[in-house]
Amino acid sequence: MALSDHEEALLHQMEEALYAEDPRFASRIEKTKSRGLGRGRIVVGVAAGIVGLALIVFAAMSSSIWLGAVGFAAMVAGIVWAITPAKPALGSVGADGVATPRKGAKGRASSGKSGTFMDRLEERWDKRRNDQW
Repeated sequence: MALSDHEEALLHQMEEALYAEDPRFASRIEKTKSRGLGRGRIVVGVAAGIVGLALIVFAAMSSSIWLGAVGFAAMVAGIVWAITPAKPALGSVGADGVATPRKGAKGRASSGKSGTFMDRLEERWDKRRNDQW
């Protein structure tokens, strides 16, 4: 059921107000919405699991151990593929609609957070102490 033009305008205004009021919460909601789009990944994983199970049954009937091992590997790989979420190409989307790249294994995005975990904790501790004095 499609929304009317008035309802779409109201929805758009509500989204803008949410991004303006609490951008962190809005980006979390956006991430949650994008996770639900992996329906094709689930279908492919379940299909691979069923093919693997069929190979195991066929291998048991024909006494072929190697075919059973291949079927088991296909079944496990399909199930793992289906239950793991796909990694998004981009990180979070800000209130202005600009996407920031996610942090990769090779490099960090320039988001102002640099250094190790302990360095960041020390910085936060120093900021708190300076604000109190």
